[in-house]
Amino acid sequence: MKLRWISWWTTNVVWFMLFAVGTVVIWIREVDGAGVTQTPELKLIAFLVLLIAFIIPIIIQFVWLIFNLRAGRNK
Repeated sequence: MKLRWISWWTTNVVWFMLFAVGTVVIWIREVDGAGVTQTPELKLIAFLVLLIAFIIPIIIQFVWLIFNLRAGRNK
């Protein structure tokens, strides 16, 4: 059981770090890869796209949490 929790926390930290780095990159860049100058509105749209992309891992992590809680109760 302990290995499942260590794996869950490690994965959560990795996903959080990826999200944090992506957010910082979006908010500090002045020009994107296509050469478009980033306005606050475009940065917000890019952030929302990043957020939508991270919804799937959040759902998977939530299901994994429920699995860990139920498996821990059975022992």
